[in-house]
Order: sequence, then C-alpha cells, then structure tokens
Amino acid sequence: MILLGDRVVGSGAPALIIAELGTSHQGDLSRARSMIDAAVDAGADCVKFQLVYATELLHPRSGLVDLPTGRIPLFERFRELERDLSFYAALKTHTESRGALFLCSPFGIQSARELHRLGAEAIKVASPELNHLPLLQEVSAFGVPLFLSSGVSTLADIEQALSITGRNNVVLLHCITAYPAPEEQYNVSVLRSLRAVFGVEVGLSDHSLDPELVPTAAAACGAVAVEKHFTLSREGSGLDDPIALEPRDFSRMVAAVRAAERLGPEAAIAGLGARYGRQRVDAVLGSGIKTLAAAERENYRRTNRSIHALREIPQGAVIRSQDVALLRTEKVLRPGLPPELLPRVIGAHAMRLIPDGEGVEWEDILPSQGS
Repeated sequence: MILLGDRVVGSGAPALIIAELGTSHQGDLSRARSMIDAAVDAGADCVKFQLVYATELLHPRSGLVDLPTGRIPLFERFRELERDLSFYAALKTHTESRGALFLCSPFGIQSARELHRLGAEAIKVASPELNHLPLLQEVSAFGVPLFLSSGVSTLADIEQALSITGRNNVVLLHCITAYPAPEEQYNVSVLRSLRAVFGVEVGLSDHSLDPELVPTAAAACGAVAVEKHFTLSREGSGLDDPIALEPRDFSRMVAAVRAAERLGPEAAIAGLGARYGRQRVDAVLGSGIKTLAAAERENYRRTNRSIHALREIPQGAVIRSQDVALLRTEKVLRPGLPPELLPRVIGAHAMRLIPDGEGVEWEDILPSQGS
C-alpha cells in the first residue's frame, strides 16, 4: 500500500480516480481552475497535469503529427503551452483546496526538479518516458510515490524501469498508447499478470471512448488507480479533448468503478456481460499476456525515447553530451539507439555525418566492416 497524504492507495482501498487534464487548460489559469472544479465535482480524487518544456520532449524538426485534434506541428504546440512554475503552483494550490491530490508528469530533468521544488506528493511518468532512464533516476531520488504508465512498452521495458525506481512506492498503470485506444485491445486482465510478475500495485490509464466498460473491467481486475482524460467539452481544442470524458460521463465512470468495487470481481464482470455482451467483455479482458497492442505497435521506438542529435555532428567529431538528447522521435525523424546506450554514444567518434535531429544509430558510432 502507498500513502498519499491521508489517502491509502492499494489493494483493499477504493481505487484512486485520476482526472487527466494534461494541457487541456491551454495555459489559461481561469480555465484550469474551472476544469479542476468540474473534475472534483464529477468524483475525481486526483487531478493530473503535464509540466511541458518542448525541448525536453521533441526536436524542432519533428514535423507534423496526427492527433485527435488534427494534424499539427507538435513542437510548436508544446512551446505555446509552456508556463512558468508559478502557473503550476497555482494549479496545485487550487487542486488541494478542493481536497484532491495534485499529480503532474515531468518530461525531463528540469521539469522533474521543478515539480520537486513545488512539493509534489507524487509524480506520474508518462508511457513514452518509461525508458527515459535519467528521468527515472531523478524522480526516484525524490522519495515520493511514482505512477508509471506502461503503454507502448514490453515486459523487458517495465523490468528495466522498475530496476531503477524500485517496487515499494510504485503504481504501474497499464495503458495503450493510441488515441483513441480500441477497447477490444485493452487486455485488462493483464493487470493481474503484472501484479503477479512484478509484485507492484497496478492500475489503468484508459484512452478508450466508453466511460464505463474498460474502467469497470479494470476495477474488477484489481486496479488501485483508474486514470481517464477529462475535458469540459469534447469539442474543445485541447490536444486530448476528442478522446476525453466530459463531466457527466466522468461521473458515470466513477459510479461504475465504485459499483464494481462493491459487487466484487465476478459480479462486476457478470454485470458488464449483461450490458455489453459476454463476447465484447471477454475481448476487453483479453489474454492477460503483456504484449504491445496492435494499435500502438507502430509507435514503438518512435513514441518512446531514443538518442537524437541536437545539432549536425560532422564525420570524425567526438560526440559530446551537449550534442545529443533523449527525445521522442514521432513520425518524421529516424529513431535512435535506446537510452541505456547513451554512455556508449557520448565520447564516441562519429563514423559519418549525423544530421541535426536524426536518431543516432550504430552505424553512426561503429566502424563499418572492413574499414
């Protein structure tokens, strides 16, 4: 069990209901406060945000990205969403004034340290950052509970992350990194497998569209936390608004999760079967075997972090720490080597010119055969 203030998160306690606001406030403090109020009124125990610095996420040459809101230049959008620390301090104050837990995702060392300075009681690591090893090392040193989202990841990725964070103060959130995520691919029964394999508390981060089906199944499978995107209107221009729940539907989700907790696993699943059909529910429950969902498979190595050049690196140059960074690749650039190889890359000689923004590959640092 994990203690967050006076809240217990763990088996036997009511699931922590997390309203993911992300950046849907669009940097407007008044809008953010209204969203916090609406989320808490709809039953959220916790309100979650994202502390964004574009350069911690992407290279400026990342190009256009298809999102629920349309095709946008993602780096520029994140730059528009950057706010100073006082903005997040105000979010934290207002969230806590409503009796809810403030939770936020950092995306690099700077944002992580700023959250620590704010006195965040817990930190959420988003799915693409599960392999951002320096970030995991940084937040693990803070000594606060960590929520680790495990979308677009393998069992080996999860094991590597937990080897850094430890397992005693962690909630591992099962997730599919697709927007929206197909409910029939959610494989919710994997929650039981993850708890058995890793010995950690488990929960669910849900990007599917139905307010009740996947969250209720998760509660029946022992989720100690359920996270869902929240918006005042799906017609809004926030990055995740089209797949988020409006207040009325969020309240429906909360009621469904609480009902499942009262009924117990078997009765909750039987109730879902009566409402949605047993075949559909069985598809949502899945095999319980952790694999990459079909909807997120093509995102693997592109959404997670890899080693990218921050400037053009000439052939023969020694690669310095300031020449590279661990970034999301997205669709235009090529992925680089995984973060655990960063010490191998720094100090290596470039075997060929490495273009600005591109991922650093083995061919960039190892001599070709016969040379």
